[in-house]
Amino acid sequence: MENNREFGRAVAVQVTVMSASRLKGSRTDSCLSFIRVEFNGCVLGDSQKLDVPVDKDVVYNFTCSFECSEVAHTLDDVAHKPVILTVLEILPKEKKQKEEKTAALGQASVDLLPLLRGQCNFSSTVLLHAVTGSPADVALREDGTKVKTTLDVTVSVSEPLLSDAQRSDSNVLMVTVEAAYSVPEVWNPASTPPSSYVAALQMPVSATKEQILSFSNGVLKTGGEKEPLPRPKKWPLGPLLAPGAEVIQGLYIDAEPTDMDHGDLTDIEDKDFRADAECNQKRVSWDTARRCFIDAGGVASLSRRIAQCRFWPVEIMKVTQTVPVKGAKQSKDKMGEEEIQISFHGVVYMDLVPLLYPGVRRIHGVYRIYPFCEADLLNKTQRTHSVLKEYIRAAPPPGRARANSSVSSIKAFQTKNMENQRGNNDIFKKPDSQGKPALAENVNGQEQQVNTEGQMYADSRSYIIIDIFVEKPLVPKRPPEELAKRVMELVPPRPPLPRRPAGAERAVEEYQCQIASVAAQVLDQYQQMFVSGGKALDPVLQEQRKQQLLGELNCSGKYFAFKEQMKYSVVRIVREKMFRTEAFSDPEQLQAFLSQLYVFLVDEMHAALNKMAQRALASELLSPEKNPSLYNLALAQLQMLSGDPDSAESSLRRALTDNFQNPDIWALLGHLHYLRADYTQAQSCYERTLDSVLDTAHTHSIFLRLGAIYLQHGEYEKAKPVFLRACKHSPSCLTWLRLGIACYRLEELTEAEEALTEANALNNRNAEVWAYLSLVCLRTGRKLEAEQSYKYAIKMNLQAEPLLQEIHDLQSRVGFGNPCF
Repeated sequence: MENNREFGRAVAVQVTVMSASRLKGSRTDSCLSFIRVEFNGCVLGDSQKLDVPVDKDVVYNFTCSFECSEVAHTLDDVAHKPVILTVLEILPKEKKQKEEKTAALGQASVDLLPLLRGQCNFSSTVLLHAVTGSPADVALREDGTKVKTTLDVTVSVSEPLLSDAQRSDSNVLMVTVEAAYSVPEVWNPASTPPSSYVAALQMPVSATKEQILSFSNGVLKTGGEKEPLPRPKKWPLGPLLAPGAEVIQGLYIDAEPTDMDHGDLTDIEDKDFRADAECNQKRVSWDTARRCFIDAGGVASLSRRIAQCRFWPVEIMKVTQTVPVKGAKQSKDKMGEEEIQISFHGVVYMDLVPLLYPGVRRIHGVYRIYPFCEADLLNKTQRTHSVLKEYIRAAPPPGRARANSSVSSIKAFQTKNMENQRGNNDIFKKPDSQGKPALAENVNGQEQQVNTEGQMYADSRSYIIIDIFVEKPLVPKRPPEELAKRVMELVPPRPPLPRRPAGAERAVEEYQCQIASVAAQVLDQYQQMFVSGGKALDPVLQEQRKQQLLGELNCSGKYFAFKEQMKYSVVRIVREKMFRTEAFSDPEQLQAFLSQLYVFLVDEMHAALNKMAQRALASELLSPEKNPSLYNLALAQLQMLSGDPDSAESSLRRALTDNFQNPDIWALLGHLHYLRADYTQAQSCYERTLDSVLDTAHTHSIFLRLGAIYLQHGEYEKAKPVFLRACKHSPSCLTWLRLGIACYRLEELTEAEEALTEANALNNRNAEVWAYLSLVCLRTGRKLEAEQSYKYAIKMNLQAEPLLQEIHDLQSRVGFGNPCF
């Protein structure tokens, strides 16, 4: 089966009701009953009538079926509609009664979601919810507790509804509308005529179709106490015969930490307002979950739409049912419009961009309700029409659903052609927080009316809580690496250190080898940036290319890594030069020596760079028409090198619009924020880059910078695995040192010492390494080693004053470690 599956050949779904246990009827000795099975508003069949003693299970063993196809009973129906089981009792005949009378005892619902997860058969035991006032409702055990009746059901298909490829590429999205709080004061539960409260949004289900997800069962409550937690989620159905049968088995709305909420009213100053609104004020409660099956094309469309226009509208309205005047004649076309009046038309703008973060499957959001205005809708979401207007045109008026059916559901507008909405709106734009009333204006040639009722939402600070969940993340997350359980497992086996040949000449040779190594790596970077196609480089632009190269090395963090790589050789040259003669007694001689050494080092580096430039080949410029994302990425790099970070950020935003998942774009955006000292934004970009399944050339510099941010913020639990990964991929003195710091701050002293010892083996001239080794020895009671490490830290000119003070404080507390004692 291909992804574009032809559902002309329908797949039969068989439902078998095996038995019922502890069934109670109106008679005390036995119960004459049968079971009715319904799906998607259709009665699938009635079982045979069985008269069974009350202490025995009723074995119905009844099988019925429906066909799942693209025409009727679709995959989306399977996703969001349950099979409804109604147990009916045949009442004893009264005198002169010609026909049998029946009464519903209870109802149960069976979730078909396992079929969309690839299962061909499954069994379920479901609770039969008693109809109010029925014998099953009043039946009690000897201890006074209610008797709970259950039904055993099996569901099966001859073949999977979805192929492996379809199941892998498709998704099931679930929207849960919980409740709207601080609703307009004029709403009154006792008001007439009766009203219902509706929320609706549109969701792509394929590359060419959209589905309206409607929530039409909102109930206005007076408040006075909080909604109970946990509380069950409900099916998006009309009223059933048995209270409780609308509950989705196993799904609950649970307590959520407010600091994890998305959307609006999430600041500390909003906490008191929300606490009061959710306890004391009027609210509309839905507690309804609507699942939606989305095929591969729909998943791609959803991701693209979120990236292009991050805000997703959810419309809200109050629907008042009016009673037609007796004797008044109405045309069939106008009947529905006259019986339904839309009022209090509001809208919320959900920010769905978090769903594009690698691995994210859920958003729990608190969203302000704004007055609906088509101009605002177009500006924020690039949509041109109201979903609720489509809903009203497609749905029957409240109360017109089939009264005799066991299931009364409002059939929502099914599918429509999806608009081609590709706009250049700013994907990082926030909605207007003022909630001002929409002024009359001309949109698409039509005069817009002021939404005075909708303004009441803004005046009341009304908000709604909505939960979005996808079974599979829209963007996969890189699986976690198998990191070493102990730091020691990462430390390579190290033979005894060989005796190094002494002398300045040897030190210079080592330094030249380091230069050659760095030059080769810089050459690779140069070729990646400028060399392709086979054409000669323009010599006029040589200086410009040089500046771009140096800027890229600095922005990406490679310059810092190269400097770390060469530091040991430079220190060794200085030591050897210094140790060949007596210590400088004349400051002028010392300065002259250092100047000569600096010139020597710079000359050596320039010789290497010149050789690298002579080996370069050719290049051709990127074209914005061929690949706008890569063009904007390259343009951003050039703008960063030119010292224009604002333009670079704009280019990166444009690049993200065309390719939201490119980790190189997020990495460079992180570097931009890092260089601006905006570490919170840099952290977010770096984390997203590392979570991507795609690789980036900036990995090592991201490890170093992200880990440094974690250390700076005191987030040592996060810092440790980052530096473990850094030590695994590109070990250096710096990576081991920072791993040791993270372990020390986590009170993992053994791990800290192992990491610091490895850092010391790579560079025994790092003062910070010696300082932390001294701290570890002080904490573990090793007097001699603590003092020796402290001496080396001072000898290496430890500059970190807070760290030095921390050592002195600990020395005073333990009474050793300082030779001055």
